[in-house]
Amino acid sequence: MMNLDQFNALNEADATALLYECCHCHNWASRVADLRPFDSKEQLLRAADDVWRDADEAEILEAFKGHARIGDIELLRSRYAGRATAEQGQVMDASETVLQALYDLNIEYERRYGFIFIVCATGKSAEEMLMLLKARIDNGRVMELMNGAHEQGSITRLRLEQLLQ
Repeated sequence: MMNLDQFNALNEADATALLYECCHCHNWASRVADLRPFDSKEQLLRAADDVWRDADEAEILEAFKGHARIGDIELLRSRYAGRATAEQGQVMDASETVLQALYDLNIEYERRYGFIFIVCATGKSAEEMLMLLKARIDNGRVMELMNGAHEQGSITRLRLEQLLQ
């Protein structure tokens, strides 16, 4: 964590690297870093949102690759050492039946669309994420790319707010 003045004072490479941790898209991170200095956290958040809205499909898909598949419990257990994280919601508290359903439907989603299911999972139970996945699984690819990009924007905003607490 750092304050806005510290963030503004970072060199280009360090600012870009920190931003990349918030959204795994190199172009987005570089473009936001180039807009410094920011006068307020709100100005940074608006700039981040504006740059993200201009992302093309390749940039959106690049950002998606920075996420673990929700429901891939073995990956989550190895990555998060068997504990729930804020970003993964309450997945680790779910029953094995729900976790298996999440995993299976995520595999189907990825096969159908060519990218993983993206949702801002903060505060959501595994059951809620399964309901969201079921609600979105029959959308068209363009709609799901837009839905995922919107969710990525929400995730990025949360990460930026945490960075600058």
